[in-house]
Amino acid sequence: MPNPYERTPEKIVAPPTGWLNTAKRLGPGFVLSASIVGSGELIATTIFGARVGFICLWLILFSCLVKVAIQIEFGRFTIYSGKTSMQALDELPGPRFGKANWAVWSWFVTHSLKNLQVGGIIGGVALALSALYDLGDNSNIIWTIVAASLTILVVSRGIYGPIEKWSIIMIGLFTIFTVVSLISLQWTPFAISGNEIASGFGFELPASALILVALGTFSITGVGGDEVLAYNYWLIEKGYASFTGPEPKTHSPEWLARAKGWIRVMQLDAALSMVCYTLVTALFYLLGAAILHSQKIVPEGNELITVLSKMYTDSLGPWAEKAFLIGAVVVLFSTLLAALAAWTRLFSDAFGRFGWINFNDEKQRRKSIAILSVIFPIIWSILYFQIGKPGFMVIIGGALTMIILLIVVFAAIIMRYKWLPQELRPSRAFDLALWLSIVAIVAAGIVSATKYFVA
Repeated sequence: MPNPYERTPEKIVAPPTGWLNTAKRLGPGFVLSASIVGSGELIATTIFGARVGFICLWLILFSCLVKVAIQIEFGRFTIYSGKTSMQALDELPGPRFGKANWAVWSWFVTHSLKNLQVGGIIGGVALALSALYDLGDNSNIIWTIVAASLTILVVSRGIYGPIEKWSIIMIGLFTIFTVVSLISLQWTPFAISGNEIASGFGFELPASALILVALGTFSITGVGGDEVLAYNYWLIEKGYASFTGPEPKTHSPEWLARAKGWIRVMQLDAALSMVCYTLVTALFYLLGAAILHSQKIVPEGNELITVLSKMYTDSLGPWAEKAFLIGAVVVLFSTLLAALAAWTRLFSDAFGRFGWINFNDEKQRRKSIAILSVIFPIIWSILYFQIGKPGFMVIIGGALTMIILLIVVFAAIIMRYKWLPQELRPSRAFDLALWLSIVAIVAAGIVSATKYFVA
């Protein structure tokens, strides 16, 4: 299999034309959606809805829609330059410590703390499996080990294709199930009224005691900083950068046409995945607000999954519990796969920036991915065993994502205004969307921190 991280003239492919041919080249965004849905949507968004009700629906939708421009700016950078996210961070202006610069080290420290978040996800998988098939006193431990082992088995191969196919199928099935649940809710005592939906667009924020939850939810729903960084690796492994070809010193019309064509495919990929995860996010939030908030039930601890199942049993009937548990296993495991696949690449690339490995060497990269695909699930499992509160772990991880988002925002500004070739500059409408993303993320960090620490 050719090394996707090396661009040679032999790998050049003309961008597709027509909807059908373009659709065949989509995929990276759906891997991204898989990593988003299980943690941000199923857990964090639902808990947020259960705690605050409908008033923050605007924040949930805004969170999903506003950050995609930064994702596209990162994708554009990778397609024309062939460079990874970590290479981009390493080239940002600022001091260096050892062989890597401040941005890589800042990401490394912050992302290492986010082991808590994925520990919560692997705990969610174990809880769902235990609810489906209880193995006794040590059921959660046994199922955690099983989930970790299966994740290791799939990801250690370091191949993109199976991850993409699994992600698309699983997200599609669970989304359909959730849509049916929300529609069925209208024939129950928990039916959602027009006034309740309208109350979600009053641009209110929750009480200061819940600002940390709001911050974590804003950071983790839609594309977070870690998903933006991971997206570039999926673009490369799908072939977008290789198909464009090496960037010449003088940009020829042929190269520019290919770059613009593959950037256009990437933009469609990002837009469709945004529609997917925004829909799922809104569905989970509304279910949490309508069913759990009205009963003053907040999913916590080892009861997380069984409490979440009430959203489906209260709308569809008792039979839906098993269906939800199967769906929860599927979507959380899908998130686990996508997260581990991304983490192994990001950390391997960071190790390359530190000078520990040569990330561009396929043998060294695959070896690092294989080793990390064993180490991370073990760490996540241990953290879950020690803490045992999946919802709390996911939300704390979401709050840490805000730090990474701020680094990503700075990188996006440099990419757009310092590195981007004149011929590939986007429209004014895109620039407006990009600055809306930037201002929103910075403002969210400032307002949330101020309200949390001052109130």
